Amino acid sequence: MNPETEVANPHHHHLILIHGVGHGAWCWYKIRCLLEASGYKVTCIDLKGAGIDQSDPNTILTFEDYNTPLIHFLSSLPQNEKVILVGHSAGGLSLTDAIHRFGNKINMAIYVAANMLKHGFSTDQDIKDGEPNLSAFGNVNEFTFGLGPDQPPTSVIIKENFRHQIMYHMSPVQDSSLASMLLRPGPVMALQSARFEGNIGDDADCVPRVYIKTMNDRVLKPEKQDAMIKRWRPSQVFVLESDHSPFFSTPFLLFDLLVKALASIKY
Repeated sequence: MNPETEVANPHHHHLILIHGVGHGAWCWYKIRCLLEASGYKVTCIDLKGAGIDQSDPNTILTFEDYNTPLIHFLSSLPQNEKVILVGHSAGGLSLTDAIHRFGNKINMAIYVAANMLKHGFSTDQDIKDGEPNLSAFGNVNEFTFGLGPDQPPTSVIIKENFRHQIMYHMSPVQDSSLASMLLRPGPVMALQSARFEGNIGDDADCVPRVYIKTMNDRVLKPEKQDAMIKRWRPSQVFVLESDHSPFFSTPFLLFDLLVKALASIKY
């Protein structure tokens, strides 16, 4: 951590951290400690079928169902309370869903190596820009066909022997090993159904967005991140020399960038 980083009114900020596919609230443990030690309020949410949530991912067939924990959380906030959302990877879809539905409760949305698609996977271009392409690594995915072998897969997880190479290649081996033990299959059918039409007068473009690019990302490659940034421009873009998992590989630098982003919020 940069000792000169200015912590911008931490007591005004409540950060909600949202994980990506297969991960859970646990993946933010380093960032949570750094933020809380600096006075920020932090909540890490397990989406449905992730972390310690006991739901079977093969029964989660819609994005609305998958994102229920975040939506319930935002619905329960006091009327005058606003929060900052931070989403990693596919957690960006959860942020965008929330922006459309609860823009008046969100001070800022920060996308970390994340899907930033204004309307989700609504077009072929959205799919091209936002879906990871891991074909260069070979047959890396393990699918489950919960609706039967003649139906599309309901969940997916990267095979264990590929996880470090693809997701954590710049991260400490201890974190990579821990993650490999805690990863769960992600509800792929639900994620692919993520589409956000938006309502008349919704606040999607009124919420400041920040994008943190991960320049050595092997999951959501930099060119895909650039394409999403170009199509739905955020107010700020920061760059990290990290793998797909900067909460493990570069936690102090990620913390610094989060603080910089928060400093731009105007009350």
